[in-house]
Amino acid sequence: MDVRSFPNPYQDYTKDASVPFNSAGQLNHDFVNRLNLKIRELLIRMESELEHADPRDFTVYTGWSGIALLYLHLAEVYGDDYLEKAHRVLELHPYVMEGKNREPDELLYGRVGYLYSLLFINKHYKEEKIPFKYIQEMCDRILKSGENFADQKKMKTQSPLLYEWYKECYVGPAHGLAGIYYFLMQPECKVSSEKLQALVRPSVEYVRRLKFPSGNYPACSDDNRDLLVHWCHGAPGVIYMLTQAYKVFQNNEYLADAAQCAEIVWQRGLLKKGYGLCHGAAGNAYSFLAMYNLTHDLKYLYRACKFADWCLDYGSHGCRVPDTTYSLFEGLAGTIYFLSDLTNPEKARFPAFEL
Repeated sequence: MDVRSFPNPYQDYTKDASVPFNSAGQLNHDFVNRLNLKIRELLIRMESELEHADPRDFTVYTGWSGIALLYLHLAEVYGDDYLEKAHRVLELHPYVMEGKNREPDELLYGRVGYLYSLLFINKHYKEEKIPFKYIQEMCDRILKSGENFADQKKMKTQSPLLYEWYKECYVGPAHGLAGIYYFLMQPECKVSSEKLQALVRPSVEYVRRLKFPSGNYPACSDDNRDLLVHWCHGAPGVIYMLTQAYKVFQNNEYLADAAQCAEIVWQRGLLKKGYGLCHGAAGNAYSFLAMYNLTHDLKYLYRACKFADWCLDYGSHGCRVPDTTYSLFEGLAGTIYFLSDLTNPEKARFPAFEL
């Protein structure tokens, strides 16, 4: 028995199952109405809890930048009224991080997170606001850092690109390999086909070899415990690396591995840690949406809707209360983001990660 998750109480998808969408994947009015009602309820609760938020925490993960990102997303879904809220949040908190001499490469605190922000700006302006040379420079630095560390560890034959965070070689997207490789394979980064084949693809293969018999992945490269099924650590996060590898290299083995990840999420993804993005049901549900948008298989849309059903009963399952109850990655803001994203599944993207 998995002590970290609740048993999945839902029947899996069949062609005869009662579903909240039509054959084209369009959600029915009643289900969308349920989503909207819960979103309004959770927003009221989130905004009341923001009164006690740390004014010095401007991070996307637990702080005010994450709230601003939620409001920006809600403006896209519901209209421009939320843009003013996003603007007010950013004006109230003029804190900045001091630079460091040696930046890590990972997503949440390192170069890949910075790379995402550059790509995010260009995507939303729909033009090259950030000159491509800066994006290319950042990709080159990430590649060089990975090569140097793999050489230092004498592991270049196993993986040409390796990275560490707090002296651990993490696997998942938050701090580790899957997130870094995912970004290096983005078409906007324009990493050469030669480097993709010589450096990135064998590194992806290295992660694949770490897979447990169950189909799940370890938190760190030297961890033999099949425990975590989170976006940050485990199958729900590795799935993005695999789907992107499938798009780039057109190898069906990557798609098969991604499908196996989705099975693990369905079985073990309703987490006792809560309903959030980083390590909760909402974050895990995004893996189904990633698979749905790649394959158009209604099974994955159904599973995302069932995880949404779970989130619609927010607080009733006995989950752990997160440290930052209002935040984007741990708390209410992330759940709201997911539920609002689900109203238009084909546009759903994991916030501060998927492009």
